[in-house]
Amino acid sequence: MTGPSPTEHRPRHRALDQDDIATTIIPRLPPEPKADDTATTVLPRVPAEPQAQAPAEADATAIIPKITPDFPESGTDASETAYIPKLSDTGAAVPPAAAAKLPPTPSTPEDDDRPAAPETPKGVTVVPLRPVRTEEGYRSVYSEYTRTSFGSVARAISRGTGEVLITFGLIVLLFAGYEVWGKSAIVDAHQDELNHQLEQQWAQQPTVGPSAGPSPAVVKPANGAVIASVHIPRLNKKWAVVQGVTPADIRYAPGHYPDTALPGQVGNFSMAGHRTPAIWWDLDKLKPGDSVVIKTAETWFVYTVTGHEIVLPTAVQVVAPVPDKPGEVPTKAMLTMTTCNPKFNNYQRYVVHAELTRSQPVADGDPAELKG
Repeated sequence: MTGPSPTEHRPRHRALDQDDIATTIIPRLPPEPKADDTATTVLPRVPAEPQAQAPAEADATAIIPKITPDFPESGTDASETAYIPKLSDTGAAVPPAAAAKLPPTPSTPEDDDRPAAPETPKGVTVVPLRPVRTEEGYRSVYSEYTRTSFGSVARAISRGTGEVLITFGLIVLLFAGYEVWGKSAIVDAHQDELNHQLEQQWAQQPTVGPSAGPSPAVVKPANGAVIASVHIPRLNKKWAVVQGVTPADIRYAPGHYPDTALPGQVGNFSMAGHRTPAIWWDLDKLKPGDSVVIKTAETWFVYTVTGHEIVLPTAVQVVAPVPDKPGEVPTKAMLTMTTCNPKFNNYQRYVVHAELTRSQPVADGDPAELKG
């Protein structure tokens, strides 16, 4: 019996030489392949997450050709290079044709930290930050844009003028507020002083008994002298009344028109007062039927409001002996109070008229109109 030929006793796998070690990348996995599978090594496909249907090439098993000269039946040239397909995010193999259509790889944090080159908008001039050296010294790079011109001078003048006008307006506003509300405390202090002076004057005046009115022999008071006090129950206010209506006379109190009747006399007892919170600010709140009570040294005179009117400052007929009827002879005692109108202005006069209804001696106490 003839023995096996040297070819039949040839071992199935020979020892790897140096060339095989350099070219064999992935070892053969069991089970042993058949004779026709020795040319290639098959890698099992890793299951991928569910995704949209990939091209036909993606469904194929990824095969890396084994480069070896011992298996020429594989049809692979030893000079060729094995290509590993590109993997998608899910791990599935993507063929080169489909890989070219994938979106670009996102930037890394290192790429995000890298400053991007700024784009210069249209119409914007880029000015260098370093100063320019000239024969006269260094010149600011902004000097061309900040140089003095007619427009810059006009803008500076208009801006300065506006600031001055705003400051002046604020000063005027503050002064007006002081005139309206800030002087109230000063007026109240002067009123207290005038009332105290009036009480002392009445205490030193000899008593001649009750009288329905002042004696005809009474001498006209001097300008600035305190002559009476006026009480207005509706406003819950009272003021000392001085003689005279000049700005100095009525600065802190209502003033009596010197050419008109005195309290209680037949005629028109007329007074003027500033439209300030400390004096006759709310004179327009008086209504017909309200009481205005005048106190002298010996007598209370109770007047009842009959109406009001708004006139120009030149309408002096409102303080005539018979209001609004100059030249007519009076037959009864009247009272007229005038003040500026409207509030915060003085281009009109607000006028209140009243008529004497009764009188009573000071010795009998305060009148009922003040108690109610």
